[in-house]
Amino acid sequence: ASAFVNRRPELRTRYSRRYNYQRAKNEDPKALREWFNTVQRVINENRILPEDIYNFDETGFAMGLISTAKVTVIESICADGYILPPCVIFKGKNYCKSWFNNLPSNWRFEVSDNGWTTDKIGLRWLQKLFVPGTTTRTKGKYRLLILDGHGSHLTPQFDQICSENAIIPLRMPAHSSHLLQPLDIGCFATLKRSYGRVIESQARTGYNYIDKLDFLAAYLEARVEAYKSETIRNSFASAGLVPLNAERVLFKAEYIASYAYTPQ
Repeated sequence: ASAFVNRRPELRTRYSRRYNYQRAKNEDPKALREWFNTVQRVINENRILPEDIYNFDETGFAMGLISTAKVTVIESICADGYILPPCVIFKGKNYCKSWFNNLPSNWRFEVSDNGWTTDKIGLRWLQKLFVPGTTTRTKGKYRLLILDGHGSHLTPQFDQICSENAIIPLRMPAHSSHLLQPLDIGCFATLKRSYGRVIESQARTGYNYIDKLDFLAAYLEARVEAYKSETIRNSFASAGLVPLNAERVLFKAEYIASYAYTPQ
């Protein structure tokens, strides 16, 4: 059977596709409708305006083509096309402020033992970046913050800070960010491609290792391409959030499921 499939490339992709059970469960139309019903209820009950709907998430990068060093970046976007400054997390114990001399002054920087986010970093991002960065531009009474269920987003302290600042955190179902999260749908893929092109351009000159300064310069360049206002607005639309349109996501989920095949 495997030889037959190998001779038929049009069958090979469909046959070999693995389908994650948890992801499939959250692509179920009933689960997705429950999500959109919740979003609509929260928006209606709190009279939340499109300009006050945000999404935030983390994404990781390798520092160069052959490097094992990792960097995490927290980004947050608004449905009106606005983007907040990023929070860049390096692996280490401390950082040197001179690294950031050529960067926008409103970028935030953190360090952790493994270069990933932590509960404390998530709280500082919320307190030091998101709250002050969105309060003055809020149009209504409340801000809606769409996020995933990552551990650093689930702490009582995170919820308390949100409550104190008229922010309503709304967590997506697990394993559903490929359908429901604007950053995953529209921005991060463009960001990774743009960053990859910058790094590959350096590699063609024989420069395969980049330090933190090189990474920041490359990320600054890639970010300009990835976070255009139109791209951000389209990402919220593709997630069915602004304008609210559950059918757009349900159609996409049904299309994905139709191409999923698990051999018996």
